[in-house]
Amino acid sequence: MIRQLATHEMQIIQNLAHQIWPHTFRDILSEAQIEYMLDWMYNKETLQLQCQSGHEFYVYYQQDQPIGFMGIEKIGEKLKLHKLYVLPHLQGKGIGKAFIEKAIERAKALNCNRLFLNVNRFNTAVKFYEHIGMSITKEENIDIGNGYWMEDYVFELAVQP
Repeated sequence: MIRQLATHEMQIIQNLAHQIWPHTFRDILSEAQIEYMLDWMYNKETLQLQCQSGHEFYVYYQQDQPIGFMGIEKIGEKLKLHKLYVLPHLQGKGIGKAFIEKAIERAKALNCNRLFLNVNRFNTAVKFYEHIGMSITKEENIDIGNGYWMEDYVFELAVQP
C-alpha cells in the first residue's frame, strides 16, 4: 500500500534514507559524500520545508512496515520525481514500478504532461528507468558543495492525459 505522508511524518523518510543510501551508493560515492548528502537532503527540517512548499512524499508499506519512499513536486507542466528508493532486499519486486504508476497518476491529476527525474549515471537504477520506458534527455553535473558533485542523467517520460 502506498500512502502520502503528512509534514509531521518526515522521520519515516529520514529513517528509510539512512537504511537505503549506504547500500545503494556504496560503490558510487565515498562514505563521506553519502553522509554529507544524507545530512543535506534528508534532515527532518529540510524534508518538512519541502513538504510545506508543495512537495508530496509517499511511503510504500508492506505488512504495516515502511519499505520505500518517493518524493514528487510539480514544476510548471512537469512533475519532478525527486526521490524514489526501496530497501535493497526488496528491490526488483514491483515496488518501484508501483511508485512510478503513482507518480503518473499524480502527474495526470496535476495536469502535468511529463514526468522527469535525475539519476546518478553510475546507479544501477538507470536500467530500471530505461526498462519502464523513460528516456535520457541530458546529462548534468551539479556542484552540491564541499567538493562534491552529482553526476546525473535526466530521464523523462511523456504522460498521456
